[in-house]
Amino acid sequence: MSTLDELASAADTIAQDLLDPATSQTTGPPGSLANGAAGIALLHAERAEDCDWAPAHAWLTRAVESGVDSGDAAALFHGAPAVAFVAHGATGLGGYQRALTVLDAAVTDITHQRLGAAHARLDRGERPAAAEFDLLRGLTGLGAHHLRRHPDHRVTTDVLEYLVRLTHPLDGRPGWWTDHGPNGQPPERYPGGHGNFGMAHGVCGPLALLALAARAGVVVAGQYDAIHRICSWLDRWRQDGETGHHWPETIGAREHDTGRQHRAGPHRPSWCYGTPGLARAQQLAALATGDSARKRLAETALLDCLGDPAQQAQITEPGLCHGVAGLLHTTWRTAADADSPELTRALAVRLSTVPSTLLTRQSVPELLDGGPGVALALRSRTGWDRCLLVG
Repeated sequence: MSTLDELASAADTIAQDLLDPATSQTTGPPGSLANGAAGIALLHAERAEDCDWAPAHAWLTRAVESGVDSGDAAALFHGAPAVAFVAHGATGLGGYQRALTVLDAAVTDITHQRLGAAHARLDRGERPAAAEFDLLRGLTGLGAHHLRRHPDHRVTTDVLEYLVRLTHPLDGRPGWWTDHGPNGQPPERYPGGHGNFGMAHGVCGPLALLALAARAGVVVAGQYDAIHRICSWLDRWRQDGETGHHWPETIGAREHDTGRQHRAGPHRPSWCYGTPGLARAQQLAALATGDSARKRLAETALLDCLGDPAQQAQITEPGLCHGVAGLLHTTWRTAADADSPELTRALAVRLSTVPSTLLTRQSVPELLDGGPGVALALRSRTGWDRCLLVG
């Protein structure tokens, strides 16, 4: 059993082990938010208010020392947008305003290029690749950064207008339906493509961004209709079982055409694909639209998920993406907006059952799957988590 003091100590231990980039080897490219120096810089930038700015500066320097990628792969979790996201939260370091001016121009150019390609694809009546619109690689992630960095900028509303257009049906299937498989499998290996529900690579990322923007007063024509279209699709595929409400991670063409899912039970309760992320996206949508029934449904779904030992037993990793850190942080965010204290109580119970050894056993220095994400989640602060679209 873990106490809050033990969890806080675990977070501090993770951060202390990653103070110096000269003694820590990341697994990804330096400019990666997911598994590179940029992600560790984010951790230290968030801690700098209580500690020291030097580690954040050192890791940001490492992130850009080989240049900043502004090419086709640049997205919220890689390259110029990733560095800009971290730098925005690290302006207290001093001297970053000039760098941010350069990064703003680069990220705006990247976004406009991606928007141009996306609208041309829509004009041709073709289906998107997930990387066009998703959070980790696509325009939803770029929009998340722009909404945080400059909500009143035209590029922010340009992304929202694209997402509205994305939600319109195409040939009898949702506009976000892709011709390939969930992991990029080619059409011949995944006949008919798939529809993805997740926060990381599916439609709940766009839903969360549309809702967060609406709550911030950033609204474009058709935005509320787009929110309702996505929510209606989630309603269509929701399962209501003995362990509560849950949704599939993906569905294939045969499932779509027959209206029947192949898997009946709930999946792993992760941020990226599971009930926590999907429930938070729907709670945000409900808050944006004043839908009290959907808000109760989302909060109940997460509460039931936390109370189901079979679902909780599927969480065996520490990280934000697939593990306990993502579950805890998403629940904390959802509980803060909940109508009753039940989620807060359930979160306290779940925290007490987390072995501190689970959180510290994985020394991989990665934001999404390793220690830095765990340390951020255990600090229960906000701002940095816009990259997860939970708040």
